[in-house]
Amino acid sequence: MRFYLYLCLALIFSGNISLAQKHFKAGQMSRKDGSIVFYQELQPRKIKKNKKYPLVIFLHGAGERGNDNQKQLAHGGKLFDSRKMRRKFPAFVVFPQCPADDYWAKVDINRQDKEDPFRFDFRGKPTAALQSVFDLIQFYRTNEHVDPNRIYIMGLSMGGMGTIEAISRHPDWFAAAVSICGGGDLEFVQKFARQVPVWIFHGAMDDIVLPKYSRDMVQEIIFKGGFPKYTEYPEANHNSWDSAFKEKKLLPWLFEQRKKLE
Repeated sequence: MRFYLYLCLALIFSGNISLAQKHFKAGQMSRKDGSIVFYQELQPRKIKKNKKYPLVIFLHGAGERGNDNQKQLAHGGKLFDSRKMRRKFPAFVVFPQCPADDYWAKVDINRQDKEDPFRFDFRGKPTAALQSVFDLIQFYRTNEHVDPNRIYIMGLSMGGMGTIEAISRHPDWFAAAVSICGGGDLEFVQKFARQVPVWIFHGAMDDIVLPKYSRDMVQEIIFKGGFPKYTEYPEANHNSWDSAFKEKKLLPWLFEQRKKLE
């Protein structure tokens, strides 16, 4: 009986994963250094001639790293892959996968330091993983159907950190960003504070990535002249993305953003 229960749960779980991947297609891009970027892509249901669509880059968390080109859809795939959302917000949605031995953001992690385990330092070159994301974005920017004024980036946990670093390095690329239970180097906030609209989410009970990182980021953006949106869930731990994905205004807010033209 117990085996039968486990089997049923396994089938339900695998069914959920396959559902999230229903309209996503696996892709890969070769880079100049010979490495390969694995990603999952969701296209608009019908691509109309002479029409341009938004591009959404979604950066997954540390637990979805690897090279199977599937795990990165575990959180966030369903958010975009529904009939209603695809009809209402037609877009190119891309989930790159970070290699198991790399990290989206440049950060030193010391779990022994309970007060400040993450030390961000965005100086110098980005990690190879984040650079691969930049290369992927450049590839999509050459697509005649991608609107260069509506490129969005979002991510959770490690991906939330990568999101902040991405807009710190290329604020001119992005029309908006969403960082969920992430953080970043406060020294680089002035580069995007006034240029990129940001919505930050965090769980007040998060004991993996402390909420102080998002709170400090929000305060620094405001100090540098920006107007970030911030949502903190009092009862949520690290999986605050579950609550963020249920926000009815999240996608409408994201897709209404357009890059400020100079």
